[in-house]
Amino acid sequence: MSGSQSAVIAAADAAARAARDGRTPEQLMDELLFAARGKAIAPISGFAVGAVARGRSGALYLGANLEFPGHPLNASVHAEQAAAVSAWAHGEPGIDALAASETPCGHCRQFLNELATGGALPVFVHGKPPLTLNDLLPLSFGPADLHVTAALMSHEPRRLRLVRPDDERAEPQLMTAALRAAEQAYAPYGKTFAGLALALDDGSIRSGRYAECAAFNPSLPPLQAALSGLALDGVPFARIRAAALVETAGAVGQRAATEALFATVAPGVALRYAQAEPA
Repeated sequence: MSGSQSAVIAAADAAARAARDGRTPEQLMDELLFAARGKAIAPISGFAVGAVARGRSGALYLGANLEFPGHPLNASVHAEQAAAVSAWAHGEPGIDALAASETPCGHCRQFLNELATGGALPVFVHGKPPLTLNDLLPLSFGPADLHVTAALMSHEPRRLRLVRPDDERAEPQLMTAALRAAEQAYAPYGKTFAGLALALDDGSIRSGRYAECAAFNPSLPPLQAALSGLALDGVPFARIRAAALVETAGAVGQRAATEALFATVAPGVALRYAQAEPA
């Protein structure tokens, strides 16, 4: 499912590798794009894209596109989204640079506009002069246009508690992980906070958080965020043995779309569901 290159390179390791090879951090990011692209799963387009995000810590996060046959194209995860969400999942409060193997599409430009760096974000496209997000997205529409002051990755989490679980036998650790992911979700527009957790056959649990976008359509659902993390680490989806989705009540609902995609990705595997409310 992926190459041997780790999808996350710690800050100290990235600095040491760049120094050893006599490269700048940006040159190292460009070099890693080929490993990132090798992690792509693109059965629809056949077009692999790689991205590398540099977190504020200096750590590097690889991203690749992920497509799902039989589902709408907007169910896909773009490489730039994958890299940004990976950094967020690993505790980064922001991204200070991004490299991409191809010029980011409008969908990705809009998604990246949710970051606190906004238009000032440096973007390095392989084989092209350095750019900023402002160069790629002039006259942008973003959070400020909808009177939102929060920013993806640097927003404040919230405290939630479970209500109305659909199955009293639901695995408590799995539900708790999904609840914690929902607490970290970024949903300043729909105000519906959602998180998803996946239990693997080795007993580990992986999670994904919902990330909204001012343009709505580039928003990333929690299931896709979780699956992207697995794909980047080379974990087959066949290793999923259970899942749980937790969301607050509101104008946006993740349940129907999550159930439809999950049934294809992990047929026959139980998907638990519960609602949450402010604690």
